[in-house]
Amino acid sequence: MSDVSEAMNEKNVMNNETVNGVTFVKSDKPADNGEGSATLGEGRPASHVWMMLVGVGILSGFLSGLFGIGGGTVIVPALVFLGLSQRHAAATSLAAIIPTSITGVISYATGNDVDWIAALLLACGLVVGSQIGSWLLARLPEVVLRWVFVVFLVFVITSQIVFTPSRDHTIHMTVVTGVLLALLGVGIGTLAGLLGIGGGAVMVPALSVLFGASDLIARGTSLLAMFPSSIAGTIANTKRKLVHLRNGLTIGITAAIIAPLGTLAAGAVSPRMGANLFALYLCVLLVRSLWTAVKITPGLRERFVRK
Repeated sequence: MSDVSEAMNEKNVMNNETVNGVTFVKSDKPADNGEGSATLGEGRPASHVWMMLVGVGILSGFLSGLFGIGGGTVIVPALVFLGLSQRHAAATSLAAIIPTSITGVISYATGNDVDWIAALLLACGLVVGSQIGSWLLARLPEVVLRWVFVVFLVFVITSQIVFTPSRDHTIHMTVVTGVLLALLGVGIGTLAGLLGIGGGAVMVPALSVLFGASDLIARGTSLLAMFPSSIAGTIANTKRKLVHLRNGLTIGITAAIIAPLGTLAAGAVSPRMGANLFALYLCVLLVRSLWTAVKITPGLRERFVRK
């Protein structure tokens, strides 16, 4: 009888039924070409999955408001941990960024910490660059791209430690500045398309170091610039059936509620402290990116990665 009972329980789990008072996530989608499952939280209690999504939304929302980033560096690994393939996780993360960026921009805009013209120019470049990145993605070795990103992160972290942004500076807009902002957007968009990262981790320090923006204006402008490209990417990914909309909205709405708290925290700390905190966040991202680069590099993989 116990064998029959266990078999019935297993069947119920796979059909998203309640077993002993606990509802489990249904597994009705095929795996994504060996890269992971297309079903989030397969075999986990649905309530646990929901709580984890809310937790991811809280963390990503606070970091989004604090640093002016989209939060994808938090959302994507969490979704992969919950069982999604890398491509489904990236697509769902992009959808979650949309509501987050809206409330983040509103919070920064109330303090007059958004450069609308600069954001528009960056957004145009991001849209173009993302297409270039997608085109190059199939043509360049991933190992090269990963190591380029690691070196770039080291440069950005160093700039955050050495350079202290002013809270009073704005972007002095000229024709040359406008062209450079658009080109920056193309570069960041290309990098995002190649590596599947958000633009905020690159855009915020670039606006401060290269264009003299205050730390708050750099963050508010970054969030606004990411908004159009996030919508365009989500529409394209939805057509390809890569977006888990309900899960993305759970994260995104939670993050949108929390993001203003991160914005308040950003205004409460000094520019130096803000730069140090951002550098610390980038160091965490650097460690993760370095580990990924090592795992896919022949020679290093055999030496450092245990099978």
